[in-house]
Amino acid sequence: MPDSDEDVLARSLRQAAAFEELVRRHSAPVHGYLQRRSSAQVADDLLAETWLQAFASRGSYDPGRGPVRAWLFGVARHVLSAAQRQHRRAHQESSRNEAVTDPAPDWDAVDARLDAAATAPALRSGLASLTGPDRELVLLVVWEQLSPAEAAAVLGIPPGTARSRLHRARRQLRQHVSTPTPAAADPAASHPSSGRPS
Repeated sequence: MPDSDEDVLARSLRQAAAFEELVRRHSAPVHGYLQRRSSAQVADDLLAETWLQAFASRGSYDPGRGPVRAWLFGVARHVLSAAQRQHRRAHQESSRNEAVTDPAPDWDAVDARLDAAATAPALRSGLASLTGPDRELVLLVVWEQLSPAEAAAVLGIPPGTARSRLHRARRQLRQHVSTPTPAAADPAASHPSSGRPS
């Protein structure tokens, strides 16, 4: 039986090369997380930075706050947030008069995962209507397939809070999906080429 992530991380404190096993196990899902929230062009760099930061801070891992997998997603989330802040600052310096927004998620990837094209506009609208933390919680559970407790560890909130927010967000999304929108009613409008929410 293979060692748990926690055992591998503990061993990496004595034998640095052991950390490579965590990289092997978790690179694909962490890369997917970063790519869906940034772009294919920068996801590789963000992944490299995530592994550098995780390796450097591996001694601070606290098993009481969640499993290693959730800790790694938390590191990736911090790397992504720092990159987005740096992007905003650079954009502000180059163009002081333009509005600055966060880089939009890759909504084409969202569409590709939907079972029915008619649901896509309502779901996009529903996701856009959620608060940033609630949307991130839903995406961690649905896209990244983290448990609510693991997503709570990534977001730094209590598991009970995560479960109640997830319940509320799912209810809100169900209302959006079950309420037909003009775009959802028009089959020609089910695959818009632009106008994605940010």
